[in-house]
Amino acid sequence: MSIQLKHAELAKTLPPRLLRFFARFPPQALSSSTSTTLNTSSSDPNANLSEDSGQTIDPSPAYENPFRNTKNPITGKWHEPIYSLRRQADLVKLAEVHGVQELLPFTTKAPEERTRKREEFGLRVKGTGVGQRVKGKWWERNMRGRLEKRRQAMLDMPQMIQTWKQLGHGRGWKKFPK
Repeated sequence: MSIQLKHAELAKTLPPRLLRFFARFPPQALSSSTSTTLNTSSSDPNANLSEDSGQTIDPSPAYENPFRNTKNPITGKWHEPIYSLRRQADLVKLAEVHGVQELLPFTTKAPEERTRKREEFGLRVKGTGVGQRVKGKWWERNMRGRLEKRRQAMLDMPQMIQTWKQLGHGRGWKKFPK
């Protein structure tokens, strides 16, 4: 009874959007308290469920995950999720603020799933991996060579000045810098 009071108090603090979601799709954690037991002593696979066995089975929910695509078992046609990715993200954010995020069904917008994917795949930006290079603009691709050429010219500048002075300030000079 105290559990029901706790849930009632929690429901009073939730925004209407989350209340509507949980009314339509009750959390699996709350419905798991009504788990059934399976009779494994009988050899008949169609044996009725029994209370005397110790093995429990969580019943499948009365609904499919509203955040995932579902396939019609008769026609084989796939149906879009009930909640779009944007609405999923909004619900997850609301649930996080109110501390009931673990009651939501599995979604790719959950923070745990996002961090797991970030760890698994990394940033996935082309050119950030080992041995990869970003294409870049023309001036970005040629900047390294241009700066190296400029650095080499600065190192050779004292010798160039000396040669310029020896030849007579431009007479017979063929190595004008570009």
